[in-house]
Amino acid sequence: MEKNKTVEKLENDIELQQRNVSYDTKEYTIELIVNKYLNGIDENINEFFVPDYQREFVWDNYRQSRFIESLLIGLPIPYIFLAETKEGRYEIVDGSQRIRTLAAFLQNELKINKLDVLTSLNGFLFKDMLSSRQRKLKNISLKMIVLSERTSDKTKNEIFERINRGSDLLKDMEKRKGIYRGAFNDFIYDIAENELFIKLTPIAKWFENRQEREELLLRFFAFYDIYPHFKNNIGIARQLDDYMSKENEQFKQDINEKKTKEFLFNKMIKFVSLALPNGFSKNGSNQVSRVYFEAISVGIALALKEDSKLDAEKTCLKETVKSTEFMKIISGKYNTHTPERIIERIDFIRDKLLGR
Repeated sequence: MEKNKTVEKLENDIELQQRNVSYDTKEYTIELIVNKYLNGIDENINEFFVPDYQREFVWDNYRQSRFIESLLIGLPIPYIFLAETKEGRYEIVDGSQRIRTLAAFLQNELKINKLDVLTSLNGFLFKDMLSSRQRKLKNISLKMIVLSERTSDKTKNEIFERINRGSDLLKDMEKRKGIYRGAFNDFIYDIAENELFIKLTPIAKWFENRQEREELLLRFFAFYDIYPHFKNNIGIARQLDDYMSKENEQFKQDINEKKTKEFLFNKMIKFVSLALPNGFSKNGSNQVSRVYFEAISVGIALALKEDSKLDAEKTCLKETVKSTEFMKIISGKYNTHTPERIIERIDFIRDKLLGR
């Protein structure tokens, strides 16, 4: 009898959870997907949009090239996962790297390289292919799962967490915690508990355990110290790894290093708290864009380095971060972390604060 009750409860629980999930499947051509992604992107009104926590573009040229090759030779492509918003837009939950690669290729910003199957495609831009082949590629249909707006936030959070659990983007700091142990690593995790910093960096519930605040802090210190000498020949993740290793040694050798960095951090977050009501959240949401955070935090720190008497409450920062020009710089369309893009967005904030 007890077993029957347990089985019955299980069936009821399954049916209840199934009612909480509402989704549809759709197919769109590549041309339509790219148009829905690009149209209105600079004003942040594009129909298919990349959420703040996925703004960073992490695929290298080889992976992008392989994806285009897979499409051309007809290999199956995993579903793209979207979530409908109240505004009728669609958040790209899983598939932002693929969609941005397609947009870059169709806009002739991606040159194919290092293929070992379609070797004749190496060195090609989209415009270099026959017009008939261009049309055929644009007319390929990709399948999508679209999570309905009716799905509860609790269920959405659960789905988001499950989909992104294996993402390299979310595991960088988790890996560093184990590999690059040392005083600087410990320092990062200590100041991540700062109450004001937590208030300024609201993080989605499903994202809380991914050490995202620690990742943001590492980027702040690294970008501030490395600026403007970012390297083109290695990715940003490798540069952050190298910086973490170097700073662990620096903390051992210089007893003042911790105080210097703590002073820099406290001055920066105090400035943000006075200048920006929503902190590092663009619209008061519970997501923080890495590129947005990097531009503002490092831009402010560099401005204060030149003029320590800047008055946070009298600056134009609130209007600056909402400007179309700034939104365009941090849109995250493609190549978000080339040296040129990093410097461009940091300089924009610094120069506005200094009245240049």
